[in-house]
Amino acid sequence: MTEETLDNNEHRPIVRIGNTVHRPTSYWTPAVHELLKYLESVNFPYSPRVLGFDEQGREILSYIEGVSGKEGWYAIHSDEGLRKLAKLLRAYHDAIAGYKPPADSQWAYATGGLTEGEIVCHGDFGPWNVVWRDGNPVGIIDWDLVFPAQPQYDVYYALEYAAPFRNDEETLQWHHFSEVPDRKHRIKVFTETYGLADTSDVVAEVAKVQRIDIQHVKYMADKGMEPQASWVKEGALDLTEEKAKWTESHKDLFV
Repeated sequence: MTEETLDNNEHRPIVRIGNTVHRPTSYWTPAVHELLKYLESVNFPYSPRVLGFDEQGREILSYIEGVSGKEGWYAIHSDEGLRKLAKLLRAYHDAIAGYKPPADSQWAYATGGLTEGEIVCHGDFGPWNVVWRDGNPVGIIDWDLVFPAQPQYDVYYALEYAAPFRNDEETLQWHHFSEVPDRKHRIKVFTETYGLADTSDVVAEVAKVQRIDIQHVKYMADKGMEPQASWVKEGALDLTEEKAKWTESHKDLFV
């Protein structure tokens, strides 16, 4: 059967074969598969199903029909789309709340089980990793970066991109808005829909997540993972720190 390229990333090429997705594996794969199997066991409808491995050693997951990637940005420009994204994140957090991974689990960013108040966060929750169909979210993809954290991590990570915590030029160019959005309003819509009552520290929390991302990239780079190792060499972590400082210095845009 013909392979259709879904992501031609040289480090982790992803292909579709019929109704299945074939992806490279790594040290985090066993932990991710256990999580996905748990989600299947509780009938969570938005996660791909684990179907085994192919003859090349790639993992096989069920394919979720729809659009993702760049197209996902357009889906959350409206308040309605933004609410759908927040509801989807809440649905995942509610579904995974009862999962207790093994204490020796190896995640992309860490090892170990949960500590008090933690769940297994998606770790890369944004509109690009949501599958959309007719304007509705029908799936969540790219689970490689799941890891134990407070649920708010996923919320503030998503808000960085959904608000977005970017200057006007980047907001228009990279997030594809037709005009600069009311970031305060979008934060309120997302957090109220998700059910996060207190957003008084939203700027500090988003900056914190941005800096946690620096540690995550370092962790993977130290393991020789690409593209993280190249990012470190090219100075990308300094750019992330600059983003965090920009977030902190533009509080008036967000609260």
